[in-house]
Amino acid sequence: MTGAVIDLGTNTFNLLIFKKTATGRKILFKHKEGVALGMGGINQQTIVPDAFERGISTLEQFKAICDQHGVEQIRAIGTSALRAAENRDDFIQAAFAMTEIPITIIDGETEAELIYRGIQTAHVFEDKSIILDIGGGSSEFIFANNNEVIKSKSFEIGVSRIYQQFEFNDPLTNSDIDAIINYLEQSTRGFFDDIRTNILVGASGSFETFYEIIENIDFPTNSQSQQISKERLHWCIDNLIKSSLAERKLNDRIIPIRKIMAPIAAVKVMWLMDKLDINTIYVSPHSMKEGLMEHLF
Repeated sequence: MTGAVIDLGTNTFNLLIFKKTATGRKILFKHKEGVALGMGGINQQTIVPDAFERGISTLEQFKAICDQHGVEQIRAIGTSALRAAENRDDFIQAAFAMTEIPITIIDGETEAELIYRGIQTAHVFEDKSIILDIGGGSSEFIFANNNEVIKSKSFEIGVSRIYQQFEFNDPLTNSDIDAIINYLEQSTRGFFDDIRTNILVGASGSFETFYEIIENIDFPTNSQSQQISKERLHWCIDNLIKSSLAERKLNDRIIPIRKIMAPIAAVKVMWLMDKLDINTIYVSPHSMKEGLMEHLF
C-alpha cells in the first residue's frame, strides 16, 4: 500500500509519501512548501484570504504529486494555526472540495506525542533529553528517553506568533532579544523546573537549516540524527541573530519562509541552551510527519 501524510504547519506544509510493506515502511518522496498559513492572522485566530488561497493551492499541488505516485490513502493533520482559527471549518471544507483530502485537527498534546514517535525513528537516546520542535504557531518541548515521554508540553509560542506580536528592528537589537526571552520565560513558567538534562534533540525544520549553514551542505539523506557541536551551533545562532533580512535573503541555505523568522528561532534555541546548560546537540531529520506515518498507517 502506498500512503501519504501531510503536516499542515503554520509556516510550512510537509508532504511524506511512503510504501508500506510486510517488513516496514519505505519513504518514497518528501517535500516541504513554505505556505505561511498563519501570516497576517494567527494572533487574531483567523486564516486571512491570501493565506487561505496559498494553503488550498499547495494542497492541490500535493494531491497531484500523490496521484503521480499512485497514493491510495492520504491523511492530513492540522496544527496550531488551524486549531486556533475561527474559520478552520471553511478551510477544511474547501480543501476537501478541491482535493478530497480529509483534514484532522489535533491538539498540542497529540502533536508532542507524534513528534516524539517521529524522533524515535531517527534517533537513539543516549540519556534523558529535551526535544524541541520550533513551529510557526507552537513549539513543543518533550522531555524523554528511549522508552517514554517523561514530560511534554505544546506552547503557543511559535516563531510566526512572536514575529507578528512584536515590532522588531532589523537586525534584532538587544531590546528585541530581551523581549523575546521575557515572552518565552512568561509563557513556559514552571515547565523546566524539574527537568535535568544537557542533551538537546532538535526536530527537523529550523534545526536542519542550522546544520546546513554550519556544514554548508544539504542535510544528509539518511534517516539518522546528526550531532553538531555546541560551539558551532552558538556561532550559527549568533550570526543569525545579528544578521539583517537582506543578508539572510542572500543565503541559499535558508528557505524563503525561514529567512524572515530565523533570528527568532535562533533566540529560542539560545534561550533553551542557556536555561538547561545544554552541551550535546543532535538534529533529527524526522519529526511529526514520520510520527504520523508510524501512528496512522
